[in-house]
Amino acid sequence: MAAYTCSATELHPLLGGGANATAAAEYICGRFEAISNKLVDTTYAVDSTFLLFSAYLVFAMQLGFAMLCAGSVRAKNTMNIMLTNVLDAATGGIFFYVFGFAFAFGTPSNGFIGKHFFGLEKFPSSSFDYGYFLFQWAFAIAAAGITSGSIAERTQFVAYLIYSSVLTGLVYPVVAHWFWCSDGWGSAARGEGLLFGSGVIDFAGSGVVHLVGAVAGFWGALIEGPRIGRFDHNGKAVPMKGHSGTLVVLGTFLLWFGWYGFNPGSFLNILKAYGESGSYYGQWSAVGRTAVTTTLAGCSAALTTLFAKRLQTGHWNVTDVCNGLLGGFAAITGGCAVVDPWAAIICGFVAAWVLIGFNLLAEKLKYDDPLEAAQLHGGCGTWGIIFTALFAKKEYVNEVYPGLANRPYGLFMGGGGRLLAAHVVQILSIIGWVSVTIGAVFFMLFKLELLRTSHDEEMAGLDLTSHGGMAYEYHEKDERKPVFEVTV
Repeated sequence: MAAYTCSATELHPLLGGGANATAAAEYICGRFEAISNKLVDTTYAVDSTFLLFSAYLVFAMQLGFAMLCAGSVRAKNTMNIMLTNVLDAATGGIFFYVFGFAFAFGTPSNGFIGKHFFGLEKFPSSSFDYGYFLFQWAFAIAAAGITSGSIAERTQFVAYLIYSSVLTGLVYPVVAHWFWCSDGWGSAARGEGLLFGSGVIDFAGSGVVHLVGAVAGFWGALIEGPRIGRFDHNGKAVPMKGHSGTLVVLGTFLLWFGWYGFNPGSFLNILKAYGESGSYYGQWSAVGRTAVTTTLAGCSAALTTLFAKRLQTGHWNVTDVCNGLLGGFAAITGGCAVVDPWAAIICGFVAAWVLIGFNLLAEKLKYDDPLEAAQLHGGCGTWGIIFTALFAKKEYVNEVYPGLANRPYGLFMGGGGRLLAAHVVQILSIIGWVSVTIGAVFFMLFKLELLRTSHDEEMAGLDLTSHGGMAYEYHEKDERKPVFEVTV
């Protein structure tokens, strides 16, 4: 933000031009500049506080992931999945600090990968402050958390450490650079040479976060195969329900809360006017609208899932509703800032059916994902990328991505098909890049026998075999001991 200026020379004649006019003009301008500088400081402080608070909300999603994962697995694997969530954050913090952030946002650079700010060298700068790093780190570990759910209950602990390091240090940052950095080849923020004259509008990461994590998890789960007992000898799916619906609901609400940092926080700042200053409408309004579209997409998906699963199974299933809700959130994430609330309801409705469809396909293909993570984040994330290209509104696109006349917007909103073409390229490029990199990592781990646990360890439970004991201690009463004694 530029400071307002005051010229004593220009002010002097307005004060009458007398002997004291020069001193008065200099004094007034000095006070004016001091106030102007304070306003600049306040703007930076307000925007930094907004970004930091958003980062804290996104980081709180790790607790939501942990609770959701814990409730979705069997009790004998609770400590294992909880520890993987802790280490996603810890491992991701170190690797994203050392080179992940540089690969993602190290501008100026080329269109493929960043090359500055390794180890946060030359931080802070006019481009980035520490709050921005924290915010982006929280996004990186969210992608890793998605993957851990897909390979739960049968994966060696060392495999978690290796894939999490590679994902947060290299794979995810490169994709973030492509679509979120001003130098990225697919970014909508490029100054020139936009992909299909548009660039990719993936505002908070239906592709960059959700599809990346889902594709990584898909390859991990596919290579190591389903859990023992997940399919019978005839290939029919055998339900393996998680041990705690309570934890699933708790995790879902924590993720819902954190999504208000994930999506609205992706504006990065809030104190910005659209047009003339002094209006009630500005970026603060867009932040609020984004929170509303996020909410409505999740609610629509949850209700659609509720009734669809009732028709399918005859039950009102809380776990299915929670997953449907999260699928709606994953879908709206890419276009949350550029669509109307009514469109968000459509987004959530379709996302619910996408998730149901992918789950049926997974069972048919004997693919086992304990948390439905690949189906949820991959299927719904892909739908969200397409949805944005169909429903992005011209007015909102120009506000969020200013500076380009006649920027393409949603196909169904009259904006043509160029944005849709760019988004198809995004989907294909993410699937290709993550498959080649993380797919190769999982295959290497499989060949080195470092991926899947042994039969006996899996049957006994990873808590007992890898972590020194069970998450829950049961103290049953000795039935031989009398509850009370009768004295005469």
